[in-house]
Amino acid sequence: MRKFLIATHGNFSAGIKSSLEIIAGTTDNIFLIQAYTDGNKSIREELEKIMQDIQDDDELIVFTDLTGGSITNQVLQYCLKENVYIVSGVNLPLLLDIILADPDLPVNDVIETGIVNARDQIVFVNKLLNPKSE
Repeated sequence: MRKFLIATHGNFSAGIKSSLEIIAGTTDNIFLIQAYTDGNKSIREELEKIMQDIQDDDELIVFTDLTGGSITNQVLQYCLKENVYIVSGVNLPLLLDIILADPDLPVNDVIETGIVNARDQIVFVNKLLNPKSE
């Protein structure tokens, strides 16, 4: 089974999951970590609890907010397993593309496609509407 973890600074993970559910409906296979909402408490315990729910035949895709940030660094320490995939720079288009992907597709292909599609969603709309203006 493909499972997902959204781990971010503050309440960002809860907010993006809320938006995801408005668009795609509720899913049971998404875990959240909202780091530093309770002081500077380590997320180690939360990660360990989530990892206990991940079986050898599961795939866990972890979404973090900042490459090189403290959340990504902590996730790396506890999630370097063969069936765990870490994607940094989470945004709503990325989540939608990956979470709604066909679970029978190879996970690496799903992630790569999701990243390309999410990048295409980052647009300077003013320039799109008026390409002649600089």
